Amino acid sequence: MRRILTVLLAVLTALSLSGCGYNAFQSQDEQVKSAWSEVVNQYQRRADLVPNLVNSVKGYTQQEKDVLLGVTEARAKVGSLQVTPETLNDLAALQKFQAAQGELSSALSRLMMVTENYPQLKSDALFRDLMSQLEGTENRITVARNRYIKAVQDYNITIRAFPTNITAMIFGYKEKPNFTVENEKAISVAPKVDFNAPAPTPAPAPTPTPAPAK
Repeated sequence: MRRILTVLLAVLTALSLSGCGYNAFQSQDEQVKSAWSEVVNQYQRRADLVPNLVNSVKGYTQQEKDVLLGVTEARAKVGSLQVTPETLNDLAALQKFQAAQGELSSALSRLMMVTENYPQLKSDALFRDLMSQLEGTENRITVARNRYIKAVQDYNITIRAFPTNITAMIFGYKEKPNFTVENEKAISVAPKVDFNAPAPTPAPAPTPTPAPAK
């Protein structure tokens, strides 16, 4: 009889936990973690492209040292961040992560604007390949971010909805911070280079001044 009562109690407990959203929290939390992992992977893929991209540009744009330095420093800042699972629940850490990625996006955009003035660089096969990889990575970043945003939204809705909000209070589940709209706009536009754009017209050579007659 005790065994039967124990089994029945376990079944009732499982049903009550399922009905109050406990299982939903477990499932959605795993979805958030999985989506976050993909975001980090895609950002890391972009960071890994930066050194080769800078080196390919450097040979053609030695005079653009400030722009190249800006990209290198932004990439170094991204690499110095310690991204851990706790980042998902730490608003300050997530904002710091966003800010660093936003700085790298801005630095890459400035670099792409500079390269428009170097037609020989734009025709370089290595540069074209790196740009194709970068653009593809930026698109994957956007997809991964959107999936993460949706996963966090679903989780946070479960936190606030009744009766699952009671379960959240009992077990200490808290809302997770999410990417901000402003940061999403700043990063979602992938840098592009128009390889078919006409080369810039060179400035006319100055007319030599005739020497004064003696």
